[in-house]
Amino acid sequence: MTDTATPATDEYEVVARRNPWQTVATVLLALFVVYATWAVATNPHFEWGVVAQWLTARTMALGALLTVGLTVVSMVLGVILGVILAVMRMSGNPLLSSVSGAYIWFFRGTPLLIQLIFWFNLSALVPVLRIGLPLGGPTLYEGSVNSLVTPLFAALLGLTLNEAAYMAEIVRGGLLGVDRGQTEAASALGLGSGRTLWRIILPQAMRIIVPPTGNQVISMLKNTSLVSVLGVGELLHSAQIVYSRTFQTIPLLIVASLWYLLMTTILGIGQRYLERHFGRGQEHSSTPRRRKKKVTA
Repeated sequence: MTDTATPATDEYEVVARRNPWQTVATVLLALFVVYATWAVATNPHFEWGVVAQWLTARTMALGALLTVGLTVVSMVLGVILGVILAVMRMSGNPLLSSVSGAYIWFFRGTPLLIQLIFWFNLSALVPVLRIGLPLGGPTLYEGSVNSLVTPLFAALLGLTLNEAAYMAEIVRGGLLGVDRGQTEAASALGLGSGRTLWRIILPQAMRIIVPPTGNQVISMLKNTSLVSVLGVGELLHSAQIVYSRTFQTIPLLIVASLWYLLMTTILGIGQRYLERHFGRGQEHSSTPRRRKKKVTA
């Protein structure tokens, strides 16, 4: 007598039954998107002709270029300082750990705009900068802080110091995500703490560090708009100069927004490639899957 074999459950794939209300909601949402797009495109108050005129203007392109420059310089310096702060925070030395913790607490707890305005007005606290040898030694440098702290310098200083506080926590989280056995194995091989950090721990922590760092780069790009209050000629300030003269506020703000969208989109694509690069070691080869039969639930 032959027994009828029961089919294995893993040969079937359960597929949810289509809900008619989902189809209705999809159609309604599509109609709303089409209506909203048509309303925006045909609204004369948006002045799309003016948008097209200024979108590729040299003034806006130079402002966007300065925005990218501020982002790159501030982000690179912020990452370097953030790594140093993260290592200090994880140090067994209570003084180093406390100083790093206080720095992170202060710069994460105060608004970036206030920090930028503070650095711009630093000359009110320190009118003259003197650098010299202690105990009455000769002065090596003496100059006016007002002439030293230009709007561009204040913008770079404020963005860098603020970003370093956030990057310190991101790097610290990445370092804590690496198995402690890696450090113990490196110590057993006779590697010093410095070589262990740069050669073993940091490369593995990059898989955790890269995604939030990519988000920080995009946030930094948008935060550069705050330096317009200092008179730095970045993208938003360039748009403000134009619409203060032409009184075409909305079209120029749309131009600035389109430039920001373009730059953040490019950064998002680069972030995905970096995540894929540093996540290669975590990809597991999957076994070939058997073809499953679909069963509607």
